[in-house]
Amino acid sequence: MARMTTPHTTAVLGLGRMGGAIATRLATQGWDVVGWTRSGRTSGTVRMTGDPNEAVARADLVLLALFDGPACQQVLDDVRDTLRTDTIVLNTSTIAPIEASRLARQLGPSYVHAPLLGSVPAVAAGTLQILAAADQNALDRVRPVLETLGSVRRADNAFTAAALKLIANNSLAGAVLGLRDSLRQADALGLPRTQTLDVLELGQLGALVTRKRPFLLGEPTAATAEFTIGALAKDMALLAAASDTPLRSATGLAAAPEADIAVAATVPAVEDAVLEPLRAYIRGHATGDPTHFRDAFLPTAHIEGIRDGAFVSWRLDEYCALFQGRPAPDEPTRTRRIDAIDVHGTVATATMTLSHGAVTFTDIFLLVLADGSWRIANKAYHRHA
Repeated sequence: MARMTTPHTTAVLGLGRMGGAIATRLATQGWDVVGWTRSGRTSGTVRMTGDPNEAVARADLVLLALFDGPACQQVLDDVRDTLRTDTIVLNTSTIAPIEASRLARQLGPSYVHAPLLGSVPAVAAGTLQILAAADQNALDRVRPVLETLGSVRRADNAFTAAALKLIANNSLAGAVLGLRDSLRQADALGLPRTQTLDVLELGQLGALVTRKRPFLLGEPTAATAEFTIGALAKDMALLAAASDTPLRSATGLAAAPEADIAVAATVPAVEDAVLEPLRAYIRGHATGDPTHFRDAFLPTAHIEGIRDGAFVSWRLDEYCALFQGRPAPDEPTRTRRIDAIDVHGTVATATMTLSHGAVTFTDIFLLVLADGSWRIANKAYHRHA
């Protein structure tokens, strides 16, 4: 196996999910590794130190695997006086392009910016795709280490490498949101989750569906998460700032990235029993038959909102009296969509959008598990004129 040209120690600063996996991969492949982390986390396969200066004092290579740009700057400031003049700093962290450029200017030809495409399983298998930007001599020196982790793709400069990593993660966030929306639509149509995933695996989301399938089916799994919501949301915020392009939620409104991505990445299978009262509610609107509403709601339920400028709170009988047992004349053009369901033990909340001609309603439901079946306890609505 190829090695750097002189005996060396690699100091890995940052032993989170990725840093810990990188240190373990290098150690198990025969590299001399010493690790340090701000959290004090220990590793069973890597020699540790509690002082970053001690870690870098004899290191030919200092590998950063930290959460963000400020963390990289702080750690480098802390060890700057201890870094040897011939030490290479290899930064695998996902940071803003302008932050990567700043570090490259500060450290000069001894800095290699090399963000990683892939996650923990790819680290363990040595199949990462690595976007490396550096002086040719520095890149040649660290290439054996990088190739232990995966395949190297040369980038023009640190700014470009950092920006390309954010673009790659943006596509991941888009895939997660696309999967979320597909599953919501399938649930609203009453499609079996297993069959839906079978079909989605055949399409463009196939690889993501395959990796997340046990979770999406609600199956217990010991698999390590491939990414964290906080990290992905951080990356989307960095991209939005770098490109001066506000992030948009699925509703088309500006939003914090956590709002959409967190929901998208945590949408496990919803039991049909939870969906059934919502489907009965939809059938009530589609047919105009109030019997479906009585199946959907508890007898004690109230339906509340603003009607003709005044707050109303109907009992179930009053609400059912609004329906005449036949579909609306424009029923073929009306649509209803279950937007979100959150289950918390014996209670759940759900949001639904109803497009009824020129009027759109947002319905918010509180559901309860009573006597072995789910029913709607209350509904509040907003009418969009």
